Amino acid sequence: MCGITGMIHLEQDLRQQEALLRKMQETLRRRGPDQEGIFLSPRCAMAHTRLAVIDVEKGRQPMEITAGGETYTIVYNGELYNTPELRTQLEQEGVVFQTHCDTEVVLQSYAHWGPRCVEQCNGIFAFAVWEHTAQRLFLARDRIGVKPLFYAEIPGGLVFGSEIKALLQHPDVPHEIDQNGVADLLLLGPGRTPGYGVFRTIREVKPAHCGYYMQGSLHLHPYWELYAAVHTDSFAETAAHVRELLTDAVRRQLVSDVPIGTFLSGGLDSSLVCAIAAKKLGKPIRTFAIGMSEDAIDLKYAKQVADYLHADHTEVIINKDIVLDALESVIAMLGTWDITTIRASVGMYLVCKYIHEHTDIRVLLTG
Repeated sequence: MCGITGMIHLEQDLRQQEALLRKMQETLRRRGPDQEGIFLSPRCAMAHTRLAVIDVEKGRQPMEITAGGETYTIVYNGELYNTPELRTQLEQEGVVFQTHCDTEVVLQSYAHWGPRCVEQCNGIFAFAVWEHTAQRLFLARDRIGVKPLFYAEIPGGLVFGSEIKALLQHPDVPHEIDQNGVADLLLLGPGRTPGYGVFRTIREVKPAHCGYYMQGSLHLHPYWELYAAVHTDSFAETAAHVRELLTDAVRRQLVSDVPIGTFLSGGLDSSLVCAIAAKKLGKPIRTFAIGMSEDAIDLKYAKQVADYLHADHTEVIINKDIVLDALESVIAMLGTWDITTIRASVGMYLVCKYIHEHTDIRVLLTG
C-alpha cells in the first residue's frame, strides 16, 4: 500500500507550507517505506509515500503529465488489475507512456477520459488529481472502498489523506468528536457509518464515489452501485463462472516486480488462492501461517495444504504476551474504532512483521 495526503487553499500560497505538508506525510510513512515525494504549488500541495511494486525506479510520485493543454499531477494509492487492457486501449488512441506502472495508466486515463476514467478501472484505489490550469482537484475511491480516503473542509480550502492522522496534523482540523462520532462509538460499534470520520469536520469519500473540489466547494457523486439480479444460471454454469472470476482475480494480483508470498490458514479461501497462485506461477510459492502454538489446528491444516502444493512454507508461532505487546501498535496503525477489525488484525500484523524482518517479500496474497 501507499499513502497520499494533500491540501487545497484558495487564499494562502501553499508553497510556503512545506513543513506542514511534511508533517502530514510523516504520519503515512509506514504505508510507503520505499520512496516519498511532494508537490507544491500556490493553491495545491500534495505528498506521497510509496511501497514500490511495479516499475520501482520510474513509478515515483507525485507524477505529472501534460496533455491537451492541461497539466495534471496525481497522488495514487492502489493497484489497477486491468492495467494491460487500459494501456493497450490508450496506446491505440495515441497516448505515449513513459513508465510501466499503473499510476501512469490511471493518470493518462484521467487526462484522456476525465472523471469517466473510474468507470474503466478494475482495481482498488484512492487517488487525487490536480489540474493546474483549471485549478480543481479530482478525488476518487474504488468501488468497494478497499483503499481509504478521508477529507475535511476547512476555511478557504480542503485537506485529504489516506488516514485520519494525516488530517489531524493540519491546524484547521479540530481534534473533537461530533454527534455522529459519538453514535458510532457507543451505539454502532463494532460497525461504523459510511462517510463519517468520527472527528468533527472529518468525512470519508464513500466507496464508488468521485468528484471535484473547485471554487471553494466539494461535490462528490456515485459512479457505480451494486444491484441484485435474478440468478438464472444452472449449478454447472454458476460453478464455471465462479471458477473463472476467482482464477482471473488471483492471476491479476500476481503482477509484481518484487517477490510475492501468500498467507495460508488452511481454510477454504486462502487454500484456493494459494493453489491458483502456485498453478499460475508454475513454481513453488512461499506460504506463511501463524498460530498460538505448534499444535494449533490452523497450522495443521495449513501444513497439509502447503505439502500438497510443494510450497516453501513457514510457521510463525506467537503467544499471549506477543499479542498483548502488539495491541498498541496495531490500534495506532489501523486508526480505527472498530474492535472487530483490531482483533482480526493482530495476527495479520504479527505475521507481516515477521515476513518484513526475515524475508525480501513485499507483496502478499490472502483469502
